[in-house]
Amino acid sequence: MRLIAAFAATAAVALLAPGAAAASSSPVHVATEHGRFTAYAPGAHAVTYRPDLVPAGARAHVFSLSASHAGTTTMLVVTGLRPGRAYGAHAHAQPCDATGDAAGPHFQHAPDPVKPSVDPAYANPRNEIWLDFSTDRLGSGFARSAVDWTFADRRAKSVVIHETHTHTDAGHAGTAGARLACLDVDF
Repeated sequence: MRLIAAFAATAAVALLAPGAAAASSSPVHVATEHGRFTAYAPGAHAVTYRPDLVPAGARAHVFSLSASHAGTTTMLVVTGLRPGRAYGAHAHAQPCDATGDAAGPHFQHAPDPVKPSVDPAYANPRNEIWLDFSTDRLGSGFARSAVDWTFADRRAKSVVIHETHTHTDAGHAGTAGARLACLDVDF
């Protein structure tokens, strides 16, 4: 939590520095969300689908800052996950629901016309928000994504934690195994 607060303060200072506001043609958009993962229930906004890998009670915090002159920077901090393990995470197009599939595909700035998207020209960390991380011995992890675009009419609606780090090879680009947990985020 302190890490996100420190990032927020630093990012805000950079974005609001003299001259930054003049360079911006649109307002700064901040999205922040935190949640404690639980089994799915109607209205839940932090859901674990695999409590063996994302235990009930584990937490996630997302902070995202967008401005036309700076792009979008997103941070993910997790606690209470399995120690010493690699996870993937991405911004997804739909909110969380009863199954991980309900969150839809990864949000892509330039949408791939072919679904599912596994073409590295579209499924990459410049066109999507990738937040892969590894947990430390206490089960905490941190990830940061910076892209040069901002959200317009279409916005991501959740962050999904996946089973593995994200693949980048053709035919598998953007895949990261099973969907383990989901946090609704109002990007």
